[in-house]
Amino acid sequence: MSPRGKLTVAITGMNARADNPGPGLAVARCLRESGRSGLKIVGLSYDALDPGLYHPFCDSTYLLPYPSAGQEALRDRLLWIHEQEGFDVLIPCLDAELSSMVALEEELAKVGIRTFLPTEHQLQMRDKSRLSELAATAHVPYPETRPVTHAGFFYTCAQQGWGYPLVVKGPFYDAQIVRDPDDAAHAFRRISAAWGLPILVQRLIRGEEYNLTAIGDGEGHLIGTVMMKKRALTDKGKAWAGICVFDQALQDTADALAKALRWRGPLEVEVMRDLSGRYHLIEINPRFPAWVYLSAGVGRNLPALLLARLMGEDYGALPGPSLGTMFIRYAEEVIVPMEEFQNMMILGASARTEENRRDA
Repeated sequence: MSPRGKLTVAITGMNARADNPGPGLAVARCLRESGRSGLKIVGLSYDALDPGLYHPFCDSTYLLPYPSAGQEALRDRLLWIHEQEGFDVLIPCLDAELSSMVALEEELAKVGIRTFLPTEHQLQMRDKSRLSELAATAHVPYPETRPVTHAGFFYTCAQQGWGYPLVVKGPFYDAQIVRDPDDAAHAFRRISAAWGLPILVQRLIRGEEYNLTAIGDGEGHLIGTVMMKKRALTDKGKAWAGICVFDQALQDTADALAKALRWRGPLEVEVMRDLSGRYHLIEINPRFPAWVYLSAGVGRNLPALLLARLMGEDYGALPGPSLGTMFIRYAEEVIVPMEEFQNMMILGASARTEENRRDA
């Protein structure tokens, strides 16, 4: 435990682009509003322009090396930040960093950093390239998907039975509905430039989008499930507004997937409900979603529940979620003194970090 009885939690993913935000700031908000006293939040992110690094939800903030720098660079930076802050819990919030975080879990535990993460095998089982296998094991419908490494596919795909519209997806993030070969080739080049190959092409399921978030207990069960029906989307297909719902068929779908995976840690299940009411698996994300603040709004604060579990606390019976509760996202300007931004650029830490650490 941190000095003076404080509980210090480090959270990654403090990027907060309005059209495609990371989950970190929402997780920090959930914890900040959980009512837990003596809580200190350390925000971690990868770019000095990530707004969450300067938000008052965080007491201290630091830059991490990009995942492309490798696992060793991430380990060294995390251990150095731990020396400065003595954080007790680490909550990773980005897909691209999860594999390295899982590999470092035992080493982090040796210095007192608690995590609740899936295994590497579980991560691989829900990877987009293998999701059809998992769906088959769990007896969950899944749209046909294939890897593509060349944009020429989109000009000949009709001959292989792939009619438009299609969905073009990156290996980690980003997806776009495309309606003709030129549109598809442009999406292929844009997404592959950002996230690499292979690009995935998926048949489009017509219907309504639903998301579900929960915590897997590692034994095949889900804790604290919250479901959301998307009501408004950004141009990247991310939820701008959503409403809390419950559907037993969706719960059964998620339970079957959790049982097949024996998932450990936060997750998000993305599905499409087709015109006949059948759910089709689209993705499983290995972390809390950016809309996780809705869980606090409906009485099931999932980040707070995760923290209680990590600290060995009895969280008791969970109330049912407040169905019909909506969220509507908005963009917010964070005012940043130039000194703070310069510190982040040069030193990789917020200017207020040293001051807050002295007060701890």
